[in-house]
Amino acid sequence: METVLLVLHLLVAIFLVCFILMQKSGGGALDGLGGGSGASSFLSARGTGNFLTRTTAILATVFFITSISLSIYYKNVERKASSIIELTPVSQEAPAVPETPTVPTAEK
Repeated sequence: METVLLVLHLLVAIFLVCFILMQKSGGGALDGLGGGSGASSFLSARGTGNFLTRTTAILATVFFITSISLSIYYKNVERKASSIIELTPVSQEAPAVPETPTVPTAEK
C-alpha cells in the first residue's frame, strides 16, 4: 500500500507541474492550439483554459489527499532504527584497549 500511494503521489506531482507549466499567466492557456473561432470547442483558448484549470484543480486535490494519506500512514508505522547510534545498545561497555606491542630492538 505504501509503495502504491508513494508512486501515485509522485505521478500526480509530475503531472501537476506539467499542467501548471502549460498554462499561460493571463488565462489564455494554449492559445496557439486554438484553431476555429468557436468558444465552446475543446481546443479553443477558452476551452483549453477551462480544461487545464479544472485538471489542475483535480490534480491539486489528489496531491493534497495523497500527501495527507502518506503522512498519516507514516505516523502510524513503527519506526525502525535509522542510524547506527540507535542500533547499538546503550548498556554495552567500551572494549578494552589492548596493550601496545613493543617493537624488538636489535642488540649489538
